[in-house]
Amino acid sequence: MNKKKNFNHFQKTLILLGIIITLAFNSKGGKTDLNSRKINFNSGWSFHLNDSIKDKDTINSTTTWRTLNLPHDWSIEGKFDEKSPAGYGGGALNGGLGWYKKTFKVATANKTKTTSIIFDGVYRNSEVWINGHYLGKRPNGYIGFQYDLSPYLNYGDKDNEIIVKVDNSKQPNSRWYSGSGIFRNVWLQTTDKLHVEQWGTYITTPKVTVKSASVHLETTIKNQYTASKSATILTTIFKNDIKVTSVTQNISIAANANQVLNQDILVNNPVLWSIEKPELYTAVTIISINNKIVDEYKTTFGIRNFKFDVNKGFILNGKQVKIKGVCMHHDLGPLGSAINTRAIERQLEILKGMGVNGIRTSHNPPAPELLNLCDKMGFIVMDEAFDMWKKAKTKYDYSLNWDKWHAKDLQDQILRDRNHPSIFMWSIGNEIPEQWSDEGVVIAKELSAIVKKLDTTRLVTAAMNPAVNMNIDAVTLQFEKSKTYFNSLATSGALDIIGYNYAHQTFEYHQKNFPNVPFIATETTSALETRGYYEFPSDTIKVWPVRWDLPFTTGNPNNTVSAFDQVRAPWGSTHEATWKVIKKYDFLAGMYIWTGFDYIGEPTPYEWPSISSYFGIVDLAGFPKDVYYMYQSEWTDKTVLHIFPHWNWKVGQNVDVWAYYNNADEVELFLNGKSVGVRSKKEDDLHVMWRIPFQAGTLKAVSRKNGKTVLETEIKTAEAPALLKLTADRNTINADGNDLSFVTVDILDANGVLSPNANNEISFSLKGNGKIVGVCSGDPVSHESYKGTKHTALNGKCLVVIQSGNKAEKLELTASANDLKSSKTVITTK
Repeated sequence: MNKKKNFNHFQKTLILLGIIITLAFNSKGGKTDLNSRKINFNSGWSFHLNDSIKDKDTINSTTTWRTLNLPHDWSIEGKFDEKSPAGYGGGALNGGLGWYKKTFKVATANKTKTTSIIFDGVYRNSEVWINGHYLGKRPNGYIGFQYDLSPYLNYGDKDNEIIVKVDNSKQPNSRWYSGSGIFRNVWLQTTDKLHVEQWGTYITTPKVTVKSASVHLETTIKNQYTASKSATILTTIFKNDIKVTSVTQNISIAANANQVLNQDILVNNPVLWSIEKPELYTAVTIISINNKIVDEYKTTFGIRNFKFDVNKGFILNGKQVKIKGVCMHHDLGPLGSAINTRAIERQLEILKGMGVNGIRTSHNPPAPELLNLCDKMGFIVMDEAFDMWKKAKTKYDYSLNWDKWHAKDLQDQILRDRNHPSIFMWSIGNEIPEQWSDEGVVIAKELSAIVKKLDTTRLVTAAMNPAVNMNIDAVTLQFEKSKTYFNSLATSGALDIIGYNYAHQTFEYHQKNFPNVPFIATETTSALETRGYYEFPSDTIKVWPVRWDLPFTTGNPNNTVSAFDQVRAPWGSTHEATWKVIKKYDFLAGMYIWTGFDYIGEPTPYEWPSISSYFGIVDLAGFPKDVYYMYQSEWTDKTVLHIFPHWNWKVGQNVDVWAYYNNADEVELFLNGKSVGVRSKKEDDLHVMWRIPFQAGTLKAVSRKNGKTVLETEIKTAEAPALLKLTADRNTINADGNDLSFVTVDILDANGVLSPNANNEISFSLKGNGKIVGVCSGDPVSHESYKGTKHTALNGKCLVVIQSGNKAEKLELTASANDLKSSKTVITTK
């Protein structure tokens, strides 16, 4: 027996056992030096916004700075400006040129390591210097990037200074509000010179059954040493911090080289990722040299199988699933574009409550935090790359950077995002002008090839407006298939799934037009509402069923739009119209509605004084509009009975009353205890309606099934506004300087009834180690700062956002308004 061989085997076993023990300890929350591989680098920055007259696009020893923490959006801090170069599309908020700098020290022990800075996104045209050395430029504001700082760093007690120039001065460069600055997270990464490369893992599950799943791991190892290295690579898969399985491999890697390592692991009895139960696994890759761990890299992934079927739509884990999605811009309402994980989570929670199961990242790479939350919460994500290619949509947009940067930007997006189990499609463009030309076909094939070189597991689409060029009579909406002409991009073969923007009249013909290619409605609806404002369909039916331009040419008061589902942009439809088509046919995989939330900018159908959109199912403050409950009644199992409008009108005025309901056969409406009729949905109806003269009092609805009451709800006439009520979405938050509590302010009468027409100005004050970071009412024409301490309510409601400090204590928020009883609430930070 070879004793030396046995000893070496025994020694190797002990080494691997030690690695596994260390790994298990780390996964349980234990701390080692490896856990600082990437640390948050957001605090303690200095910022200067150029005055173009004085500063001449430069900084010097006399430049004035203010201290702040990142992420930061300087545009949201400014005033709404009718003459802003960004235009109404950009939210009438100014861009400009800003500078950021930070001073920091690096330990002497890190001199033999690699130190990098990672930016998740800077809008836009960022340039970075470290200790006077130029690192590079990145025009795209939405993609992450990294620079190696090591060659230029000072170590020990000597300071380092990093400077970032952000140039968003050339406007307009976006069709919506972009924000300005380092608006996503920044990280400082320290690694051994032998480490897993940035975005260096790629995990796929080639074969998945209920009994087992094959997991393939492709890992890029980077060696920055000047000599070759031999190392042991251990990859362990965890589920809920419990080891599932592992695989080990020895490698030898040349000096200053990258090496791709392929590993295959079998997971028995896998817990599959789904919308209802988005189960996640973690792959932890550990690199060891001479029995010493030098790098640890964690990758979250999910095990699931899916396909888009030409007849059955979207199939997830063998089950047909209708995609019920929404499009989302990146801004966070009153917080602007500065990313905050809790703010995104709140948006997703509100959408989940409506029954949404899909998110389209319109029209750019999203923040990593959004995708992480979609993984955890169960959303079907369409990850979109571009709003334009070579042809411009605005004067200074990304088309100017296309030739030099599009391949790199798309490649980085796929590398960054491809392990997210929530992503099921890549979109290479939105409403691209070249889609009707041969030039567009060439570009699309190039982009598709880039995607498929890096990820073969998902389909490639583009959001086309539309996939077919229709001949539609604007009055009758009569679709004539004989007059349909195909979009060049749609028939190019570059796309794996045909993406339709609008054109719901053509959806039922998809299988005839594209018999071998699956369907997805990439963007639908474009209906418009102002929360809490109502004009009755019965009064406007002669001019509003198919077009919105007539009412708006004469103007509505304060640029309002009725919250009944009756108004749409000319290219779109009402909410009910599109959903009726999508739900009818199995081969229609689903849709993404424009939009889930209102967003800053693009105030269709109006211009000034409107500064935000009307498209959202939820308003800018996060308050649902009435149509939210139509979707909730259709998209969830929750029992719904929602009646509207409010019940404060002129005596004798005829009022349309709508009800959204489910899990019932009928709804009976009562006015002051007297029945005004029973209504049932017929055929494909999605609501029922009564037309009744107004009388003050109580409007009550009762839904029934088989004669038994299912649900009751009522609306009361409000008396004069009398008091304020504060309701926090969370009364306890983390004392980490980032967590948020969203506090709803309701204006009530003396009986506690919401005052639906109250528009009082409300002032806020906060005691304790926290701050007010946002105020908003959801009003598209409000020009009040979102960063102030007072705001005017819209139709009885307002929002104030509280951010924690770094000290655990109680925060006391007070809201007050003239002639109203003030209100207080306490938020605990811990």
